[in-house]
Amino acid sequence: MYHTWMRYFTPSQVHHRLGLVCLGVGMQHGTLPAVGPRTLDHHVAVVIGAGGGWFEGPDGRRVAVTAPALIWLTPGVPHHYGPDPATGWDESFVDFAGPATATYTELGYIEPDRPVVPLADTAGARAAVGRIARAARRGNPLLEVETAAAVHELLVALRRARADLAPDGDPVLQALARDAFQPLSVAEHAARHGMTPAELRTAVRRGAGCSPKDYLLGIRLGRAKELLAATELPVAAVARRVGYDDPAYFSRLFTRRVGTAPVRFREQQGRAVPGGWSDRIPDPEHPPTIPGPAT
Repeated sequence: MYHTWMRYFTPSQVHHRLGLVCLGVGMQHGTLPAVGPRTLDHHVAVVIGAGGGWFEGPDGRRVAVTAPALIWLTPGVPHHYGPDPATGWDESFVDFAGPATATYTELGYIEPDRPVVPLADTAGARAAVGRIARAARRGNPLLEVETAAAVHELLVALRRARADLAPDGDPVLQALARDAFQPLSVAEHAARHGMTPAELRTAVRRGAGCSPKDYLLGIRLGRAKELLAATELPVAAVARRVGYDDPAYFSRLFTRRVGTAPVRFREQQGRAVPGGWSDRIPDPEHPPTIPGPAT
């Protein structure tokens, strides 16, 4: 026996310009019938929360699927899969499409070459699927936008849940982030970790979807923006704080990558907050209490 719930949608071309659109969502459990062989023209993420089964790709080789796991179905690739008829499985699926799938694939969030991915857990993914299911109520005027936003969340949750990666990425990434403001070259960073530059590039590409140079630059520019927006430090001092001894080079780099000069960026923020800056991330669920007027 098995139980199935599903909904399917047809977003307009305007909604496709959001980057991702949700085409369908479903939640099923039990001894479900096998799917395929078939070929689709869009992506599907199939999240297996409990139980096990099998997956067969275009090479005809059958591999085991053991929960928690993810099955990637990609456009134009024949596939065939199903649960173990003796045990069944618990399955959630989301069909999606859009131009952003190419970027998510380039960044390593979607993995066409690895259709079966072990997961550490499925809680985050199931929460995103749940948001899509709740938005799927009949007559919801926000359906396409709500479900599209949840597909983005789903891809992030699945990336975070991969069993072969720590939630915040490879330990190498954490070390790079810690040392990002030191004036070190990529080769020097690699040597610190006992790696060649090529090995470092592979590790960073696998964990963050970009080169070490871009990863470090993103951290440096993010911190530079914080210092420009929240302090009155001169631009030269900001440059030194984020690892650039040459303020002119920093200004050119900032302008090229951000699209505006450091001084102009500061002016656009409209306020400086010396003395009020905090490195502690606030809890949106429990914001600080602002005292009312004295009585």
